[in-house]
Amino acid sequence: MSLSIIHPTSIIEPGAVIGERVSIGPLCHVGPDAVIGDDVELLSHVVIMGPTTLGNGAKVYPNAVLGGEPQNTKHKGGRTTLVIGKNCVIREGVTMHRGTDGSRGITTVGDNCMFLAYAHVAHDCIIGDNVTFSNNVMIGGHVTIGNNVIIGGGAGIHQFVRVGHHAFIGGLAALASDLVPYGMAIGNHAYLGGLNIIGMKRSGMARPEIHKLRHAVRMLFDRTKSIRARADDVRAAYPDSPAVADLIDFITTDTKRAYCTPPLDSAIEISDSDDNS
Repeated sequence: MSLSIIHPTSIIEPGAVIGERVSIGPLCHVGPDAVIGDDVELLSHVVIMGPTTLGNGAKVYPNAVLGGEPQNTKHKGGRTTLVIGKNCVIREGVTMHRGTDGSRGITTVGDNCMFLAYAHVAHDCIIGDNVTFSNNVMIGGHVTIGNNVIIGGGAGIHQFVRVGHHAFIGGLAALASDLVPYGMAIGNHAYLGGLNIIGMKRSGMARPEIHKLRHAVRMLFDRTKSIRARADDVRAAYPDSPAVADLIDFITTDTKRAYCTPPLDSAIEISDSDDNS
């Protein structure tokens, strides 16, 4: 516990590993199987349960509960884990559960993620780097979230859904199907409303690459064939596009869910001028 400051009202169970320069505020409870990295700050009333690793530089706000048992009737109480990456911000009332012993057995969160108040990460989820959960976002078990994804307030994601890199999910959306990389899901139930143009620009994607991706998505969702049947055509049309390759790899990966598509009564609106680029 070198150079760490622990408030006298907090409980650190024997066996917990505390890094250097850690600050633990009042009335926190750190369980015996917790591993807390360097430069972590627990403000107050934070609970870290079970085998949980909290990466360097994390900041956790009051009433967050990390590493609780999964809310899954198939879990039999086995030793499962939660691993949270570096420099994550976890706001008030956030809950994250460990994996289940009948599945992956681990819930993972990447680096530089932000979880706003009362967000929930269920068992066996995989969260990438630089992901933002807005207030009251709820995701079910076994959900996979790619890198650089933003999820709007109050959105819900069904178990086993996959969300690709750089996707955007609108506030209050209910997503029960896989969302392709760079896609934008809106509504309840959520549908594919276009591409996350703002997110692509912020990531530094070049304008020609954005246009290739737009055309690729049009080909995938033109409804003349199944999405997977069109995937080979799209790959052949844009063999040198990293973004299109990411899209096709996502589509051709086995999944337990359907794909998030445009509404049946409308074509996808992804014009070449809708971002004024």
